[in-house]
Amino acid sequence: MIRLATIGTSAITERFIDAVRQNDGIRVDVVFSRDLARGRAFADKTGVAGASDDLDALLASGRIDAVYVGSPNGAHGAQAHRAIEAGVHVFLEKPATPTSAEFTALVDAASARGVIIFEGMRNVYDPGMAAVRELLPEVGTVRLVAFAQCQRSARYDLVLAGETPNIFDPALAGGAAFDLGVYPLSALIDLFGTPSSVAGGLVEIATGADGAGAATLTYPGMVAQLAFSKIGFSSRPNEIQGETGTLTIDEITQPRHVVLTRLDGTTVERRIDGADNNMAYEVGRFAELVRGEVDARPDQQRTLDVLRVIEALRG
Repeated sequence: MIRLATIGTSAITERFIDAVRQNDGIRVDVVFSRDLARGRAFADKTGVAGASDDLDALLASGRIDAVYVGSPNGAHGAQAHRAIEAGVHVFLEKPATPTSAEFTALVDAASARGVIIFEGMRNVYDPGMAAVRELLPEVGTVRLVAFAQCQRSARYDLVLAGETPNIFDPALAGGAAFDLGVYPLSALIDLFGTPSSVAGGLVEIATGADGAGAATLTYPGMVAQLAFSKIGFSSRPNEIQGETGTLTIDEITQPRHVVLTRLDGTTVERRIDGADNNMAYEVGRFAELVRGEVDARPDQQRTLDVLRVIEALRG
């Protein structure tokens, strides 16, 4: 049994705990919060037995095998290093870290200590992406990809009122690229690998964070166009265009309807009956990694590639 502690008491941590319960061989035993009363209340709310306000003591206690880091983005690196030094596996909520250099340092430290460092990216492990991979050869040589994730945040109203909520605070590595842009980027890189070049830009909002952005990524013989926003919304489908067909994907964070349209007009549809909380699939992958059933390096390389693209957009 893989025994987990969680860092963070936000809604995403609650969803993570629910996702863990959908997997065998892994469980959440402890909630960590700097405020013990808050941690105990969150543990009671989510049905977790233990609570702690001393992270280093918890990491050294032998009570846990792994930790889920769901704190603000800018705190991920330091907390992950403390866990790795204690010989504890680390599951990082996306984005793994604000910079590729910081994540590289974590990968090196984890390798030296013999533990796993992993970024949860729920869409790449979703069965909907498996359906995309299954149908992809039928489009022929891929020439153009267009992925997007645009979802206006209600907290943007706070920005318009002069406030700086965490998700739009650049000091905490907030912004649209890290919150939403990582999804289409991760899907693209998971399917097609490291791009040859990156161009694009970010829209800066009043807090100094990015509220939206777009990128053009080139590959040999192929171009990909990506868009993401937390200050506007879109329901346009995602597309992969090849020389003999086109794939349309309804939702890049959780594909549930994938359609292949061939040149002759015939179609193949895949409707995916996946988990409502598709964090369950990334938890399953983490458990496989901790048990030594799969190699972590491809997952880590994808994370690095995504972070490097965001760095290129930041200039």
